[in-house]
Amino acid sequence: MYRIGDFGVPHSHVNVLTALETGPHRVSTLTLPTGLTQPRVTVLLQELEEDGLVERRRSTDDRRVTNVSLTEQGRDLLRLGRQRIAAALLATLGTTADDTERIGSTARETVLNLLNALESEVT
Repeated sequence: MYRIGDFGVPHSHVNVLTALETGPHRVSTLTLPTGLTQPRVTVLLQELEEDGLVERRRSTDDRRVTNVSLTEQGRDLLRLGRQRIAAALLATLGTTADDTERIGSTARETVLNLLNALESEVT
């Protein structure tokens, strides 16, 4: 799905951007949702900031703390990538966004097939 989204940045960058969608984070709190080490997060944030996708600001409460947030450009990158993914999924399903009943039915069938496949591997 990541490849279909054609985000234009590495997958690890998209993970960090996605984690920031909920609002500003301290650098240290980005390790858990991304699965990355703090030094790696710091490097990625530098690259994302250079690309204009995030901004870092010192906390007004504690000058030792840096908060990171998405820029509008970062939000746009995620939105456009997700739109490409949605379009590809709809094309694969052979439907349009207006055909909600068919989308729901196909999605339900797909999830049931996946659950059945997982169940057979567990037992």
